[in-house]
Amino acid sequence: MAMLSLQHPLTLILFSLLISLSHSRVDPRFKIKAVNLGGWLVTEGWIKPSLFDSIPNKDFLDGTGLQLKSVTAGKYLCAELGGGSIIVANRTAASGWETFKLWRINETSFNLRVFNKQFVGFDPTSKVVAISNITGTAETFEIVRGSDDPTRVRIRASNGMFVQVKTEEVVTADYAGGEGKWGNDDPSVFEMTISGRMQGEFQLTNGYGPKLATQVMKEHWSTFIVENDFKFISENGINAVRIPVGWWIASDPTPPNPYVGGSLQALDNAFSWAEKYKLKVVIDLHAAPGSQNGFEHSSSRDGSQEWGLMDENILKTVHVIDFLTARYAKSSSLYAVELINEPLSPGASLESVMKYYKAGYDAVRKHTTMAYVVMSNRLGPSEPRELFPLANGLAKTVIDVHYYNLFSDVFDTMTVQQNIDFVHTNRSAQLNYVTTSNGPLTFVGEWVAEWQVSGATKEDFRRFGEAQLEVYGRASFGWAYWTLKNVNNHWSLEWMINNGYINL
Repeated sequence: MAMLSLQHPLTLILFSLLISLSHSRVDPRFKIKAVNLGGWLVTEGWIKPSLFDSIPNKDFLDGTGLQLKSVTAGKYLCAELGGGSIIVANRTAASGWETFKLWRINETSFNLRVFNKQFVGFDPTSKVVAISNITGTAETFEIVRGSDDPTRVRIRASNGMFVQVKTEEVVTADYAGGEGKWGNDDPSVFEMTISGRMQGEFQLTNGYGPKLATQVMKEHWSTFIVENDFKFISENGINAVRIPVGWWIASDPTPPNPYVGGSLQALDNAFSWAEKYKLKVVIDLHAAPGSQNGFEHSSSRDGSQEWGLMDENILKTVHVIDFLTARYAKSSSLYAVELINEPLSPGASLESVMKYYKAGYDAVRKHTTMAYVVMSNRLGPSEPRELFPLANGLAKTVIDVHYYNLFSDVFDTMTVQQNIDFVHTNRSAQLNYVTTSNGPLTFVGEWVAEWQVSGATKEDFRRFGEAQLEVYGRASFGWAYWTLKNVNNHWSLEWMINNGYINL
């Protein structure tokens, strides 16, 4: 058979196709239409608040922010200079330096962490200070609430004495009186304001304690997502799941305190169900050691972000990726491994993120050349293409972007049509910017048909969802709705499908 010349029409078509495929990172055969299994293997209290209902003294979980106003001085306790010095009571308004983050030891005992991350304690003269970076007996306190007015509290130090305000500049832990008295003349009484709460995996498991947490979590893992959910997913136009997991899963069945074992078995089950119903799986490391963004969904203890600050945390995270990929590399359902979810800049510097992404990529490639490696764009001040220098040089890489018409005052006053126009115009432009013919694939890894509009009709929601499906459907890797189940209806894709708001 004679060879076709380059002038032959069929040869030109084939040659053009080969050139196109060699320069393009887009796989035209398959795009994922996925749903996130959020709130399952990484707890988020807003997704299923009832998980927290039975925690003893549940007002005082890790990360709860307390602001304490002395009833005698009429001013707030404050860590002078934000920490590293004394505690004073001379602020007329409360902000960062006047907020004390709880570290829960048990139902009644706590450490109090200040703005610069030191812990409140008392020195040999009983003066209350915030100078220690570690906790001990002197940094352990009990919070006693008033029986008639629970917003009034006393703080008992480990020496058995209460913290009192002697003057605006002198706060000590040496008050012996006041039992049963909560009047405005008592220097040990404070008006308490809770300025913030956290409801993540750390708060849940540490709040219940090891025995109860084991029972609560195993019940949750075995009932929140079940095999029938995978059947439902497969029957409703969805071909993949993105499964958020926490770093402690690699230490199952005996993860470090306060986490409890069992989530790895749940993930094993998910892979079995995915294989049965022919679904792809994106494993998403949603919570990294030390927290990559300080949010409860990354299992931060108190809102601090430690992940990008130490090489040790990066090495631990690479180990988790290595463990997960090795375990599931032979599964027909493993489609991608997302190295970390939403690192927050500038705390997670571009240098630390790129260093980790390269090491994480290599860890995946030790076990599979088939799985895609997903790199999440950083939150906060960052350039949408900043990962391209790394991702462009590596095979089967994906950039994950998250698009919500929420979490910014830009959306507070938008109408229905303005939200839809924003998707068609702004989001389309943003996605086009990161979707290039010879660059990494793009993945809208989180989006939702929820907004700030009040009084919207079902048809409004349908139009909003359709606009996002149209635009995010152009992502070269695919998209994933956040999330399958949620007590907030529009955040639950299951509810949205069953009630005719979204049709896939």
